[in-house]
Amino acid sequence: MYQIVIEFVSLFLTGILAGEEFVVRYGVHASLAHLDEQSQIRVRQALILKLRVLVPAIILPTVVSAVAVLILNRYDSGFGFQCAGALALLILILTTIFGTLPINKGLLLWRPDAPPSNWKQLINRWALLDVVRSSAAILAFAFFLTAVALQLTGK
Repeated sequence: MYQIVIEFVSLFLTGILAGEEFVVRYGVHASLAHLDEQSQIRVRQALILKLRVLVPAIILPTVVSAVAVLILNRYDSGFGFQCAGALALLILILTTIFGTLPINKGLLLWRPDAPPSNWKQLINRWALLDVVRSSAAILAFAFFLTAVALQLTGK
């Protein structure tokens, strides 16, 4: 019974993570490009301050529960898809730590009325890395869903 609960929690958290990443990437940040320079930087700074708490609060339990599922289901059908989902989560974490996080830290120091001369290049780099992050989260959810479907069908 506990195995089903852990798998449900993992799938639920991965779905929340994928949804959050999808909305931020394709909703929020896509809309920022339409703002003037100062407004765009202010909104980005406000988002970073909120999301640097919210996103880790979602990612950490998602990863812990995904690892627990891997350990518990290592002999079940769908294990390969669970491994793929875990790999996608690892890609998301590494892209965050070594890609978007350093840019975010620097962006918090920008003055909206006098951003660095390369601010657009940094935002473009961040956007590319964010496509990787959001895609990894969405793929992780799809892989975990596929694993559950395989378990339910017994294949």
